[in-house]
Amino acid sequence: MNRLRLYLHRIFRRPVVTGPTRIYVRPIPAGVMLDVEDFLTNTLATIADDEDLLALFLEYAADRASATTYDAHAPEALRLEQIFAVTGFETPVYGDAVAALAEQLLAAVPVAPVVSIPGQRREGGAAA
Repeated sequence: MNRLRLYLHRIFRRPVVTGPTRIYVRPIPAGVMLDVEDFLTNTLATIADDEDLLALFLEYAADRASATTYDAHAPEALRLEQIFAVTGFETPVYGDAVAALAEQLLAAVPVAPVVSIPGQRREGGAAA
C-alpha cells in the first residue's frame, strides 16, 4: 500500500529538485517526507558496480551481523567511512531548485497561532 501511495504521488506531482538527483517532497500532517530514492539508487548502483566497494560492503554487513554492542571504532564503522568516501552521503541542490525546495518545506510548516500576551500589571492591580 505504501509503495502504491508513493507511485501515485510521483504520477501527480513533479519533483521539486530535478537534477542532478531528483528529490520529491510529500506533505504529511507533522511535516514532510523527502523522497531521495534517486540518490539511494545511484549509491547502491555505485556499490554494486565496483567489486572492491561491494566486497567492502559485504565485510561491513558481516561485521554488523556479529556485533553485539555499538563501538564507534569497530571495523564496521571504519568500513562504512570508506564506503562513504567513494559514494558520498550528500546530494547537491543547485540554483532555482534551492528556492523551490525551500518553498515546499516552508509551505509544510504549520503556522503557529498568534498568542496575545497581556501587558504588565500595574501596582495595586489583581496581583497586589
